[in-house]
Amino acid sequence: MDPDQANDKPLLRKPSVFDQGKIELPVASAEQAEHSQSERKKIAYLHEETLSSDLRFIGRVFTVESTEVQLPDGRKSKREIVHHPGGACVLAIDDNRDIYLVRQYRVGAQAPLREIPAGKLEADESPLLCARRELMEEVGLIADSWQLLTQFYPSPGYTDELIYVYLATKLSKGKQQLDEGEFLTVEKLPLQTAFEEVKSGQISDGKTIIAILMTAYLQAKGEL
Repeated sequence: MDPDQANDKPLLRKPSVFDQGKIELPVASAEQAEHSQSERKKIAYLHEETLSSDLRFIGRVFTVESTEVQLPDGRKSKREIVHHPGGACVLAIDDNRDIYLVRQYRVGAQAPLREIPAGKLEADESPLLCARRELMEEVGLIADSWQLLTQFYPSPGYTDELIYVYLATKLSKGKQQLDEGEFLTVEKLPLQTAFEEVKSGQISDGKTIIAILMTAYLQAKGEL
């Protein structure tokens, strides 16, 4: 499923991944406790309190909210936030160290881009299930081994979208199941070639760059 196209309304999600108030710290030494207290003070200093919010747009994939916030120095300001349910993507690599990309038109870039398979999280769907589903739907592959490489905010200045990046190995063939109105081609290329194309700018999609660099790092360390 194309993460930019969906018929259902998006889920409102306000991530708490970095919600410091909910983190239970382990028992620490006096030095560690002092450092932790210093970090908490820094976080408190940078905190913005939401005073009011206004839902301005409800789309198929995301919503847009306008908020008034109080800054650390007491002044007020405006924020515009795109709420997105989040997504998952997967770099699938076979025994020959070839990876699988899909090429599809992206309206934001006004051009076809090569990317790893990806999609938005459906209601009550875990990131891993989303990644498994997208690998089958877009590429027609099944993987027996899965590893979470990382998770990241692609643009936290204006959206709460959180993307989970997976590595899939021990691949076997399934059946591609493209959604209606979804047009893409599947391409296979060596990991080293993909790494070079990231460096040259030929591969420009953010999540794909992160997945390729992290996988190349694992290979260089002999952990792949």
